[in-house]
Amino acid sequence: MWDFFETVHRRHSVRKYQSDMPVEADKLHAILETACAAPSAGDLQSYRIIQVEQAETRARLSAAAGDQDFLQEAPVLLVFCADPLTAGKEYGERGETLYAIQDTTIAAAYAQLAAVAAGMASAWVGYFDEQQVIDALQLDVGLKPVAIIAIGYPAELPAPTPRRPIDEVVTQFPG
Repeated sequence: MWDFFETVHRRHSVRKYQSDMPVEADKLHAILETACAAPSAGDLQSYRIIQVEQAETRARLSAAAGDQDFLQEAPVLLVFCADPLTAGKEYGERGETLYAIQDTTIAAAYAQLAAVAAGMASAWVGYFDEQQVIDALQLDVGLKPVAIIAIGYPAELPAPTPRRPIDEVVTQFPG
């Protein structure tokens, strides 16, 4: 098992998955538990995670995401949906418009890191037609899809993408 920093550095967006290797139930459960362990505003976990394994639904989500075919090929899709009403009950408008989105994205990022720690790969998709995703998953009223995470065993390991130097990203205050 890798340490945390190595896990973070091994995470890359993978868009080709091994079709003959399904995600084991225990590993998927561990990924979902890790996502649910993510910090959230007031510990409300103002999000919902929809687990999708059916080929027909994966195809509909692929179509909703501009025909990104790898969404059909990945054995598991996790759709992370914000629950603004839950956050709004506690934190008002800021909870609805910000905290629910933050909670959802933190949980999704934890899931991606857990997938790497479990020997798998993932890809985050944020480009999709929101209404098509809502329809495909028959989401409860008020849930807002934020990210579709493809998970599976990689059929390729892409080269790391360049990152901006830390001094371009981080500013020390006062400067």
